[in-house]
Amino acid sequence: MNTARPVHWPMNQFPIVDDCLQVGGISLRQLAARVGQTPFYAYDRRLIDERVAWLRRVLPPTLKLHYAIKANPMPALVQHLAWQVDGLDVASLGEMQVALDAGMNPAHISFAGPGKRPSELAAAIAAGITIHLESARELETIARIGVEQGQQPRIAVRVNPDFELKTSGMKMGGGSKPFGIDAEQVPALLRRIGELSLDFQGFHLFTGSQNLRAETLIEAHNRIFELALRLADDAPGRMWLLNIGGGFGIPYFPGDQPLNVQPIAANLQRWLPLIADRLPEAEVVLELGRYLVGEAGIYVAEVVDRKVSRGQTFLITNGGLHQHLAASGNFGQVIRKNYPVVVGNRVMGTEREVVTVVGPLCTPLDVLADRMDLAKTEIGDLIVVFQSGAYGLTASPTAFLSHPLCPEVLV
Repeated sequence: MNTARPVHWPMNQFPIVDDCLQVGGISLRQLAARVGQTPFYAYDRRLIDERVAWLRRVLPPTLKLHYAIKANPMPALVQHLAWQVDGLDVASLGEMQVALDAGMNPAHISFAGPGKRPSELAAAIAAGITIHLESARELETIARIGVEQGQQPRIAVRVNPDFELKTSGMKMGGGSKPFGIDAEQVPALLRRIGELSLDFQGFHLFTGSQNLRAETLIEAHNRIFELALRLADDAPGRMWLLNIGGGFGIPYFPGDQPLNVQPIAANLQRWLPLIADRLPEAEVVLELGRYLVGEAGIYVAEVVDRKVSRGQTFLITNGGLHQHLAASGNFGQVIRKNYPVVVGNRVMGTEREVVTVVGPLCTPLDVLADRMDLAKTEIGDLIVVFQSGAYGLTASPTAFLSHPLCPEVLV
């Protein structure tokens, strides 16, 4: 019987020279000196470029690729991506401003999310951004603001599907959800859109995020396309947009395997001619966030102390859950699992040890690595958390215990 414990998928996207990680062609030690402080986040633009280029080669050429800014809204990163993707998707006024500042055509920016404030809706309407409807009340607010501005708001209906995929990492559709309009309520809403003479663009359907199983995403796309074609019969005008969401996952934890995109692409290639036949003007959009940037980022913290407590060695760093909540296991994990972690300036090391890496916060939740085998460290060594390019800094409680803010760099 095989009793081997699962291990992390190899993190070989960053080169190693003289046992030191290289980010953007720069050694980690040199990069830390350039940043001027630790902790920090670093994102490698080469890896982002390679991921986008690879997707362009694999996916059907008529499929549009959007970046979901919520994954990482760093302005320099968004600006870098804006010229490589076909659109940007935002979830707040702040993200909207980042998208506009990046130079993206407002017609290719969409605004989704429940609870949009009237001021946010007004800004989106004034900019000519497509608003993804989340409720019937939001529709009436949009119509009123459009009349006040003398504008015809661009809207799409975010549909909460009448099915749920049990294997999604984080379910965003199906069952009772705060997101979107229940599929059975959509026809009545479409009639109301027609009465209000708004600029109807199409549908946004999304079932869940962080999927590592191709068969799950294939099933999702099959059911999304079937539902969209059914709902299109009640559309108040031509369909210009069909946003099928994203959900492509990346390997974080021991035993995770990378997503096999090829069968997903083949299934999309099968569907797109059928969609083009029924909805000839509609652009089909794949909206990705984590999959574009997650593996291109690292979080770097410095070892400031080490201690042994009843036989267990602890490395104390100057960074922790206040800057990387997900790595601590407190961002959706039920059972805490380790992100891939190395000592960045001693990736292999001549000696190894089993240690627990913790941050400086006064809480037992502040753990970056629990009983992991790492190179033996000294004070001043740099702990690196891989897979940190998405849902890192901005998904963390940065004000907790009032530690200094953490810089981000794109290299």
